[in-house]
Amino acid sequence: MSRQILFLFFLAAISSCVTAPNYPDEPTLAFEGFSKNAMRQGVFGEDSIIMTLSFTDGDGDFGTADTGIEKNIFMTDKRTGEIFREFKAPFVPIEGAANGISGTIDVKLYTTCCIFPKNTGIPPCESPQAFPSNELILDIYIKDRAGNISNTVTSPPITLQCR
Repeated sequence: MSRQILFLFFLAAISSCVTAPNYPDEPTLAFEGFSKNAMRQGVFGEDSIIMTLSFTDGDGDFGTADTGIEKNIFMTDKRTGEIFREFKAPFVPIEGAANGISGTIDVKLYTTCCIFPKNTGIPPCESPQAFPSNELILDIYIKDRAGNISNTVTSPPITLQCR
């Protein structure tokens, strides 16, 4: 009997040491990887790549309800400085007393056109001999429902095959 009481005491001591995650209210983001590092250029979704990101959010309010229209994943094309894509991550319900959450996000990115130096006069999506490839680098951040914005992560280059 004393062993059982000792075991229960030991179990209670261990479980009291387990604490909920203590993430900041602002989401944090990390780049995890690509499914491949090259795509053929195009405008009709001829090629795609899966990008994996990991995140934490201390107040647990990341994601958009099915009926919502708010985007919460934002990507900028570093070649142009313009928004490349915006996505809506699914709603993550707030549960329990400790609402810190973490997880991974897989985003399917469809290809885009190669962009050439302005002084060449070559329009995007052409296949010139002089420029067989292009590098696409993305800046990515997320925003939670409270409007808190994460850090910005920069992806490694994706090689766009122009020819």
